[in-house]
Amino acid sequence: MIISAIEHPAVEVDCRYMERRGWRVTRVPVQATGRIDPADVEAALETGTTLITIMHANNETGVLQPIREIAEIAHAHDIVLHTDAAQSVGKLRVAVNELGVDLLTVAGHKLYAPKGVGALYIRKGTPFAGFLRGAAHESGRRSGTENTPGIAGLGAACELASQELELRTRRMREMRDRLTAALRVPFPDLLVHGEAVERLPNTLFAAIPGVNAAQLLARLDGVAAAAGAACHSDTPGASGVLGAMGVSDELAAATLRLSVGRGTTPADIDSAAERIVRAAREIRAA
Repeated sequence: MIISAIEHPAVEVDCRYMERRGWRVTRVPVQATGRIDPADVEAALETGTTLITIMHANNETGVLQPIREIAEIAHAHDIVLHTDAAQSVGKLRVAVNELGVDLLTVAGHKLYAPKGVGALYIRKGTPFAGFLRGAAHESGRRSGTENTPGIAGLGAACELASQELELRTRRMREMRDRLTAALRVPFPDLLVHGEAVERLPNTLFAAIPGVNAAQLLARLDGVAAAAGAACHSDTPGASGVLGAMGVSDELAAATLRLSVGRGTTPADIDSAAERIVRAAREIRAA
């Protein structure tokens, strides 16, 4: 298998498990921007490569990966391509035929569906073995009584996201950029990871040099933020994603992850920015 060096634990941990069972897993590096070079994926191919899994958008930086180009490489060598689209569905247009993927995963709560429900797209003809056995639910792919309310909720959330997608994307990008500007005026040295490439419209992963993110979080009141992704919140140490991007430990320790949602208002942004700036100035002055 081939994966990226910045995959979500949902993929990385499973790949470690497969390695213990004898699979060879090659981890493709990322550039300083957080983006993968498709040429590196092609260079990693070897006899016996059967699966490539590369996330569509990173859960920390929000950087989008060149999935269409990677799909062309995969299919030229008769290799199945999976993408983890948990972060991008509901925030950007995500169409399986445009991306060219064979498998695509969706996490419901990322687009305002109930927690605990998701979906897996499987292109017709793609080999797939059931991963929960014991009955024949979902055409033998996943045993267990279907979560009907969750499924209905996911369907409704997807329908709403489709209807509102253009508005959501534009408003989230405006709110993210408003927050970036509000932080950059008092801190011109603000470093936004992945700013030079295409990113999700809602994610701001940035460092204020000289301001430790953990100390900043301890001083923030009324602002929901994280020194990294929420799914890594109990893991000490620097972000593995920033490490893969070649970011120094000092800057990684100063990095804060902020994200906006469909209901975020300009007043929310201004209030959050004011509190972040005040706390950061206190830390710099200490």
